Amino acid sequence: MSPSMAVAPAMMAPPAPALPRLSIPPPPMITLPDAAVPVPPALSAARRQRVATKHKAVVVLGATGTGKSRLAIDLALRFGGEVINSDKMQLYSGLDVATNKVSPHECAGVAHHLLGVVSHPDAEFTAADFRRDATRAAAGVVARGRVPIVAGGSNSYVEELVDGDRRAFRERYDCCFLWVDAQLPVLHDFVSRRVDEMCRRGLVDEVAAAFDPRRTDYSRGIWRAIGVPELDAYLRSRGLGEGERARMLAAAVDEIKANTSRLASRQRGKIQRLARMWRVRRVDATEVFLKRGHAADEAWQRLVAGPCIDAVRSFLLEDQEEYKSSMVTASKASMFAAAVAAAVVV
Repeated sequence: MSPSMAVAPAMMAPPAPALPRLSIPPPPMITLPDAAVPVPPALSAARRQRVATKHKAVVVLGATGTGKSRLAIDLALRFGGEVINSDKMQLYSGLDVATNKVSPHECAGVAHHLLGVVSHPDAEFTAADFRRDATRAAAGVVARGRVPIVAGGSNSYVEELVDGDRRAFRERYDCCFLWVDAQLPVLHDFVSRRVDEMCRRGLVDEVAAAFDPRRTDYSRGIWRAIGVPELDAYLRSRGLGEGERARMLAAAVDEIKANTSRLASRQRGKIQRLARMWRVRRVDATEVFLKRGHAADEAWQRLVAGPCIDAVRSFLLEDQEEYKSSMVTASKASMFAAAVAAAVVV
């Protein structure tokens, strides 16, 4: 060996110490019953419990005249739902035109609950009564494998259902909140035209048939429905001339329109408050009310029904998608752990 290639013994590095043997315990085995569905570890225990026990419910909000019933039926037809009425006046039987109940034709075969179920016109039906009966109705809908869709203009009832009784409904159901909204000037114009249509459908004759001249209290039961107290003076004017009675009727109809517009404004204000408390999806139906006929139907599908159908589809599928995603994550984690274990020399 040439001098240039020789290495002095004092310059040679000491032998490297042996690496300690690593002992990595194997991952714990998860034993499931034969019929059990594997729960991905990527879901927290609380989330797994929620996915396993909670059902889905849809809540349709909106001021009077915005199309809540139409949307609820559209959603029920698309997703196999049943509608639970949350309009306090529509709970009563009778006065179908005055309370704007959906007709059998408009229901399109969709089951409706709590519609015309209170037989006594003077009975008081509180928000707590509604919470109790709506909760029972929703349980029945779910038991039939269908989706509960709560729709109606009495927002105090809806709030009591969702947040009352220590939020018991929320413990059982995930809720998708949809708000059909419109600019108030446009909505007021539509409400005025709708009252005229109600008159053509027999509003005055319907209220006249239920009129009792001995009645002076319109603060209870179905008698609070807009269209009933406003016609009282006209219905008492049978002894007057036709011209005077015609003027009284026109004044009553104008009062019905004004009170309905005021109701719409109050309802919209309540929904704005609820929207700050809940996660609410708002859709603007203003353009729908500015159109007529086929153009209005097309705008409804494009601006209201379509977006709400997409939102409900995502809502109904979100747990399934989360489950699938967590399964993929868990599978990748298992593959990584197996690779690490294989690379370790035991």
